[in-house]
Amino acid sequence: MKVAIVTDGPYGERAYETIKEEFECDYVELEPPASLFMDEIEVPSEELERLEEADLLITYVLHPDLTLELVERLHDKVDWIIVGAWRGEGFKNQVERFGNVNCPENMCDLEENGNPTYDEFVAKFGMPVVEVNLENGKVIDVEVLRCSPCGSTRFVADEMVGEEIEGLPVRAGLRIQHYPCRAPKMRLFTDDECKKEMAANFHRDAFEEAIEMALKK
Repeated sequence: MKVAIVTDGPYGERAYETIKEEFECDYVELEPPASLFMDEIEVPSEELERLEEADLLITYVLHPDLTLELVERLHDKVDWIIVGAWRGEGFKNQVERFGNVNCPENMCDLEENGNPTYDEFVAKFGMPVVEVNLENGKVIDVEVLRCSPCGSTRFVADEMVGEEIEGLPVRAGLRIQHYPCRAPKMRLFTDDECKKEMAANFHRDAFEEAIEMALKK
């Protein structure tokens, strides 16, 4: 499977570095439009052709008109599109009407949805899943089974080795602050729960479940 990541700004590079370890991955940078509102958005043909070769496309484009243009032109060329940066429920509804597009609240809350290409990707990246090995009440090893696309799960996993299990899930969540998580900056103008807090909770829960499983062995 081939994944393409497209961006017009500062986001997406960490995801590219993480995802390319598991899948063939292309990283495409576009120039952001000069104006916030434009009737016509031009996407260079060379970059568009690169994106069309993907099975799954992840866009970290911040300009909404450019994002919409990419979705409209590519939704029938690729199997699935994940819109990682978006603003407003109206925009979300507009792009998700294409059927093979989703706008996750957070890139580390992706779970299987029945689409084969999407599920193949989400088996490796999305809602964090880890497995821990314990000895004398301490973590001696952490295996990341499913990593957040930005790589924060692996960062937290490395930090937890050698830690006491008492209170570890909460500490794992707090470690996201040190990565640092960029989720809030990609979801502007929202009153929902802080996206960084969501990411912290996902990782807390992942380590809590992993410790419970390890203690049952």
